Amino acid sequence: MNILEEANEIVNKRSQEKERAYGPFSEGMQRAAQIMSGMTGKHITAPDMYAALVALKLSRHSYSYKRDNLLDSVAYIAALDNYILEYGYQPGADPYDPLKPETKHANKKHNGTNK
Repeated sequence: MNILEEANEIVNKRSQEKERAYGPFSEGMQRAAQIMSGMTGKHITAPDMYAALVALKLSRHSYSYKRDNLLDSVAYIAALDNYILEYGYQPGADPYDPLKPETKHANKKHNGTNK
């Protein structure tokens, strides 16, 4: 199986078993962004968290080749794409920012509206 197929398997086909153990990945990234924002005093978005994880994996790859680092990088990029498809994309902004009550969520299942 090539690395793209394997990443797809991890992100899109095994997500239910991981959600049972850890909760939905996108919500985990949103919570991680909130925690990081509180720790740093800077506004960190969920997409920033995906980018940070990709950067970490590529940083590790710069020291030595381990296929797992590349696989995880591709999987985080695929998960970011899923996040953008669910919540939308606005350059420089988090489409879902729970710290801002005026932020509308793009997905109806979360808040019952699409306005």
